[in-house]
Amino acid sequence: MKSCTTANAFLLQRWINSGSSHDCSLETSRFLRDYAVWEINAFLWISLITITCLLAQKLFKLFRIWTQASKIPGPPSPSFYGHFNTISKQSLTELLSDSHGEYGSVVKLWLGPTQLLVSIKDPELIKEMLLKAKDKLPLTGKAFRLAFGRSTLFASSFYKVEKRRESLASELNGSLRKGANMIPTKAMDCIMAELQQFTGKGSVDCKMVSQHMAFTLLGATIFGDTFLAWSKATSYEELLMMVSKDACFWASFSVTPFWERGFWRYQQLCTKLRCLTQDLIQHCSRSYKLYHHTDPVSHNETENAGMEATVGSKSYSSIFLQDSFFQQELNGELNAREEPCGNINGMLFHGSLTTGGLISNVLMRLAIIPEIQHKIHSEIIMARKGSGEGDQPNVEKMPLLLATLYEAARVMPAGPLLQRCSLKHDLRLKSGVLIPAGAILVAPVQLVQMDDSSWGNDAIKFNPYRFLSKTENISGSLSMDSSIAGPAEALLDKKQSSFVLNDPNENPAFLPFGSGTRACVCQKFAIQGVATLFASLLEQYEVCSTNNLLLPMSPFMKLS
Repeated sequence: MKSCTTANAFLLQRWINSGSSHDCSLETSRFLRDYAVWEINAFLWISLITITCLLAQKLFKLFRIWTQASKIPGPPSPSFYGHFNTISKQSLTELLSDSHGEYGSVVKLWLGPTQLLVSIKDPELIKEMLLKAKDKLPLTGKAFRLAFGRSTLFASSFYKVEKRRESLASELNGSLRKGANMIPTKAMDCIMAELQQFTGKGSVDCKMVSQHMAFTLLGATIFGDTFLAWSKATSYEELLMMVSKDACFWASFSVTPFWERGFWRYQQLCTKLRCLTQDLIQHCSRSYKLYHHTDPVSHNETENAGMEATVGSKSYSSIFLQDSFFQQELNGELNAREEPCGNINGMLFHGSLTTGGLISNVLMRLAIIPEIQHKIHSEIIMARKGSGEGDQPNVEKMPLLLATLYEAARVMPAGPLLQRCSLKHDLRLKSGVLIPAGAILVAPVQLVQMDDSSWGNDAIKFNPYRFLSKTENISGSLSMDSSIAGPAEALLDKKQSSFVLNDPNENPAFLPFGSGTRACVCQKFAIQGVATLFASLLEQYEVCSTNNLLLPMSPFMKLS
């Protein structure tokens, strides 16, 4: 009986203990569950507060932009999406022309509920804006980076490109002072030979030939004879234009479209382009090593000649790049921000686009106005007197040719708009207008360069004599329609020194190369290079118009 009682007590104690343990386990489980719920709720509250703060900040910025923009004159927004639908039906240049005529020299347009565009037409205000607004549109920098890689010349932020631009400008100005040849002689021979082949086949499209000449010109200037002998140059040009064509489309996505097959095909093209660029760099590196090894004396004499390529290295007699750069590039020793492929491809694309457009415009104008072409030909022949057969023409003795290039750039600029923005700071103009940070700032170049108030009553006419002045105490520009035009032209044929070329940049309305902090640093090189090209071209060819095509004709090969 006693043992039975003991056993019951033991069982009762075990039951009590087990119940207590069970309650403890339940309490622990309930505590962990409540703690997890508390953590999740805290996270959700923190996320909600953070998102609310971000949205409130964006909303504040939006109201701030709306408030500041309300003080800028401009047409009322037709819908919530601004003037986007209007622009899709009417060209932006026409819309800006109408808006400036009605609202003044500074007008606003809404491209969307959050995107403000401010257009400035007054030349003095444009000059001020281009000095203060140092950044370019983020979309532009994103497109260049997507297509060509990181670049220290074409980034949106001015801070990222300032040092490289200063270095490039310093090298270019030094080369100009030393009188270095911008265009390798073999490059000119190659272009002339290709023109002979083109015209020998019959008619050739003017724009296609102009772009190819510009690409060959730039490639030979940067890489020298190696580029001319490179078997993949044609494929490289086609691929570069193909990649650049779709860059803005894929860069317009807010989120990288990894789900699109077309995007991956585009990435493959970009990779192939970079590989071709690396192949060209290696070819140039090997050629330079051979040149330096076989002719060290010539190397030392010409060590500082030529232009600095977009990657920041110097060129040599054939505009070769320095060996040190190639070793760094091939060994991957460059800074993370330095991508020579991005600089080179960006320079080739941008330069081919603008230079090719200028060449095409000049060809068209020479075909339409043969009188100017004949006078330029006479000017070239006179400037050639006393020079050797293999010498490059001295374009400084050809004021009419240079004036024709400037006038072609004025009448038909490479683009209708100059675009800038100030990413971080508001911009206040001397007229009192306050432009909020992040707004797109544009200068309608096409309107400004055809404005009668800046260029006279003949602003719409092609008149290169507006950039020429007589040396006999007569200042100002000459007009072909004035009484002085006839005698002036005759005098130009007889005595080249009777006219001097005015500096086109003295007129603030001359903007084909931009102005201010982001102006084209290669302006002088581009003009002198294209002038050298046309001096050689017009010495052998005559330009004529046949449905905007190129046709051969004796005694000169005629182009149009």
